[in-house]
Amino acid sequence: MAVFEPSRALSEGVRANPSTLFSRVLGIVMDWNDRRVTRNALHTLSERELSDIGLSRSDVENM
Repeated sequence: MAVFEPSRALSEGVRANPSTLFSRVLGIVMDWNDRRVTRNALHTLSERELSDIGLSRSDVENM
């Protein structure tokens, strides 16, 4: 027989703390911007430079 013991209240996941929600949204936006800046920097590299770091042009497009 299985025993289920929740380690936190069931309603804990339902409530949204505004500061936690803001932190999550801010983190998502910051991650998106970091990826955007990285893609833009990689687009300026030549095929040879990309090859030197183990990437291809399609890898940059899929980031």
